[in-house]
Formats: sequence, C-alpha cells, structure tokens
Amino acid sequence: MADTTAETPLLVVLSGPSGVGKDAALNELRKLERPWHFVVTATTRPIRPGEQDGKDYIFLDQPTFLDMKDRSEFVECAQVYGNWYGVPKSQVTSGLASGKDVILKIDVQGAATVRAMAPDALFIFMVPYSFSELHERLSQRMTESTPEMELRLNTASEEMKLASQFNYQVVNRKDNLDQAVADIDSIIAAERRRPERPPITLL
Repeated sequence: MADTTAETPLLVVLSGPSGVGKDAALNELRKLERPWHFVVTATTRPIRPGEQDGKDYIFLDQPTFLDMKDRSEFVECAQVYGNWYGVPKSQVTSGLASGKDVILKIDVQGAATVRAMAPDALFIFMVPYSFSELHERLSQRMTESTPEMELRLNTASEEMKLASQFNYQVVNRKDNLDQAVADIDSIIAAERRRPERPPITLL
C-alpha cells in the first residue's frame, strides 16, 4: 500500500515562554536535515548581535510591517513587549505546497491564533525544567533591562498555565538541549506515521 502520509505535510507549531530555548532548539533541529520548512517570523524589533536578516527573523521597519498587516499578509501578528511580530502567510503556504512539514516558532498568544486558523496543526509547548532555570536563561541573555525581564517572567508564569492546551509538552532542561530536540524530532516522526491525518488548511 502506498504511504499516503507522505502526501500530507504537517504544520508544527513550537511555542513556550520567552527564554525557554525555542531558538536554540530550532538551530539544532535544522542540523538534523529533515525535509522540513522553517518559517521565518517578521519583526520590527532591532536586530541583535549575531542574528541574520531572513534567517533568524525578517527585520522590517514599522511602516512596512503595518502595511503588510493592513493587506492581511500575516497568518497572525501581535505587538509584544513594544515590538511587532508576524508570521507571513507566504512562509507557511509555500512550505506546505512543497510537501514539506512546516515548523513554526511562535509565542503563546500567537499559537492561540494559529490554532483557530489551523486546528489540525501539531502544537508543541516547550517548558523549562524549573522557573529558576528560566530566570537564569533570561539573565544570561542580557538583552533586557530588569523591568523588561520581570515582565517576561510574569508573562511566562501566566503562559505556563496554558501548556495543557497543546498536544505535547517538551522539557528543556539546563545543559540537556539535545534531549529536548530529540523529543521534538520523535514527536514529529510519530505524527507523520499517523494514518488519515487531514491536510492543513488555513481557515
């Protein structure tokens, strides 16, 4: 019998609180060289040292971003911590059309919007092993002032309460990112093998 699951790519939504390690996990997932398409999010926030435009984020000025927003060119967009973030529809649709599983990293607020548009997507929530580890990660990044970091920690506390809304939870423990990445890879592989998975459509 033909493997019909190969004709039904997944939309994988990876979410979790700020500082939990989503970007680090994505970097390691890319190294696995699976047939995946990684969505690049657009943002108006300033580029950080070491980031590459078009790879880490699509960096836009605010007028350009808002013009795209007015033309409904985003799957979802939101203002977070004073900056705009959005997922270009073209990033998702082009990946699905190519037959590849589409990997989308997004914040918890955005995941709720995507869930309403694509309820058959696969939702994975990354959680820290402990809240103290999350605090340590944010401190080491040194990209936010103390008030901003406190805001992120307070927001993370609220976001953690929504973890049960996701299909899977993956723990990213300090110094054990490889295990979190392996767990995500295994989840995607298992979901790929599920029979009769409906095709992804954006409602």
